[in-house]
Amino acid sequence: MARGDVAHHRQLRVRHRTNPSQAPPDHHAALEAGIPWDFETFTEYLDAIDRTPMRANVAAMIGHTPLRFYVMDEDATERRATDDEVSRMCAIVGDALDAGAIGLSTSRSPGHLGAYGKPVPSRAADLSEIRALAAVLGNRHQGTIEAVYGPDFWVEELAALSQQTDRPLTWAAIVTQKSNPSYAPDLAARVRRSGGQVYPQVACKPIVVQIQLIDPFPLANVPSFKEILELPAEARGARLGEAGWLARARVEVRELWGDILDTAVVAESDVHAGLINSATMSDLAGHGRDALDVMVELAQQDDFKTRFRVAMTNDDEDQIAELLTDKGMLVGLSDAGAHTSQLCDANYATHLLGRFFRERGDLSLEDAVWRLTGHPALVYGLTDRGVLRPGAMADLVAFDPSTVGGGTDSRIHDFPGGADRLVARPTGIEHVWVRGTAVRRDGVNLPGVRPGRLLRSGVG
Repeated sequence: MARGDVAHHRQLRVRHRTNPSQAPPDHHAALEAGIPWDFETFTEYLDAIDRTPMRANVAAMIGHTPLRFYVMDEDATERRATDDEVSRMCAIVGDALDAGAIGLSTSRSPGHLGAYGKPVPSRAADLSEIRALAAVLGNRHQGTIEAVYGPDFWVEELAALSQQTDRPLTWAAIVTQKSNPSYAPDLAARVRRSGGQVYPQVACKPIVVQIQLIDPFPLANVPSFKEILELPAEARGARLGEAGWLARARVEVRELWGDILDTAVVAESDVHAGLINSATMSDLAGHGRDALDVMVELAQQDDFKTRFRVAMTNDDEDQIAELLTDKGMLVGLSDAGAHTSQLCDANYATHLLGRFFRERGDLSLEDAVWRLTGHPALVYGLTDRGVLRPGAMADLVAFDPSTVGGGTDSRIHDFPGGADRLVARPTGIEHVWVRGTAVRRDGVNLPGVRPGRLLRSGVG
């Protein structure tokens, strides 16, 4: 959730050309990988989705980042928009709502960087631009606002935006911190005091990522690692090996992230197979060395292919349980495919059922199911979803409460061009129906069944 602004940052950037040879390089790459890139506008994008056979139903938000790219081109990452450019963006948001977008997504997160370490374009916008775009939803009484907060755009500002537009707003995210136990409860209290139709997202799992040091996106807010992301891929290994860089990185990581690298372990490696999921970096470092020193050394020995598993945040399960009982919080934060090679939290729903219903008993079965179905349908305005009643859509899941769970992660290479992603294999999901058609039976996905539809404006 709240990742459409980042994950689809090229969606509106490609201009339509009748001659494919005039297309930009990213368009050529898409064509070579077998991706039909036959759209320019958001309306055409939705039409392309509508033509695609799908197993599940899909709804789309218009992202602030591709919107800025479309109107401002390369300036989108560099400066504030002019009044004329804001007006053009507002008109496109209106067109997107007319076409069936269920809302607007934006990000102010300092950790959201694009190519060469540049901020994603939405971060270059000032708050007046965001308010103008959100006002389009308010004037039409239509759509939900999603946001990833930033230093100038947090609890009170987000609540004010919801109140000004009279629209539901969800933002990412309230996370728990054992190292700062007052952080999450204090934040939740601020949300309640601020008012508005605001539903902060909470994750029911620790935020755990797999990092290759030459692609260290989760550490992008660390200045020394931002330097790495700004370099071409082939130059990154040399920088990691520089003593001066390493000395700075040791200090900066601990200043911003504490000791998270101390508990990191090797997740995937050909050269270091014996270390996978065994000793922590702190154990391997011993006295007098830093965990980051060990990570760089191991990575160098494996041509920087080694992946490390790092628990970033959201590590207090008792506080997670408290947040989950607050009906003002929206369960989510699956990251929506933005960082597919580094984490997979798409199994948060089955983890919630297995851990917080069955094992811990923090939620009743009925409440857990509502948090995963009825509640998001309410926030996002999805009609006849999230309820079981005559006349509602027959999107149904039959699971075994005694075995349902999140399963384990594995890496597969099934993206266009052979690109990889992490997937999770949940347990206990026996049958699934989409629009009344079975897509999974007796724990096995049925091949070739594609009853899913695009839900324009949450209906379909």
